[in-house]
Amino acid sequence: MNHCTHHEGSQQHEVSLCIYKVPIFNHLAEDTMRLLVEYARPTFLHKGELLYRSGEQDNALYIVHKGRISIYQLSQDGKQQLIRILNPGDFTGELTLFSGDAVHEDYAEAALDSHICVLHREDVQALLAQYPSIAIKILEEVSRRLMQTQSHVSKVATVSISRRLIMYLEGLMQKPDGNEEAEELILTLPLSRRELASYLGTSPESISRKFTEFEQEGLIEQVSPKKIRVIDIDGLLMYGDE
Repeated sequence: MNHCTHHEGSQQHEVSLCIYKVPIFNHLAEDTMRLLVEYARPTFLHKGELLYRSGEQDNALYIVHKGRISIYQLSQDGKQQLIRILNPGDFTGELTLFSGDAVHEDYAEAALDSHICVLHREDVQALLAQYPSIAIKILEEVSRRLMQTQSHVSKVATVSISRRLIMYLEGLMQKPDGNEEAEELILTLPLSRRELASYLGTSPESISRKFTEFEQEGLIEQVSPKKIRVIDIDGLLMYGDE
């Protein structure tokens, strides 16, 4: 009996941590946050397990507490196109809050063993009526994602593989403040080569070839599959199209 109580307490603590780290909720009053914790249902996914499929009814808000979730679409030939990666604190399923008959247009799959907090539409909608600030923050996030998606789709359709990869690396770069003379830095890739290829609309082999090409040009060094040392930042950013 004590073991069961401890387990339930541990689950409640995990859900509490999950809710409190989400930007759309963490500005709310303490009593409202506690109410959200009561509403949330913890779910565990093994790596490779689907959170939802395209075409299924979209009736919940999913918050990532631990792990990583890949959001992707499938082409007619079954090829995956990675749309985005959800890390702890990120969420998906927000459109269900504004539509009673929404369906998922993509797939959500656990890229790692993942802990998810699930909030059903009816529970969140009740809070939206009382706290319009939540709806505003959700719409801000949806707008941000839409702009990112439009920009990404445009790049995949019109920009060469070299430039796509360079622009992705540029997004990972953070020069030290006030140090414009920094000549090199280490980048940790958050995606595997397969995931990166899917996100950039190409093949893992093409990604590997481009990294090798950049290395032969003296622009980078491949320290490991997940770590890239950028030797010549300006040279990489100015590297020409194919």
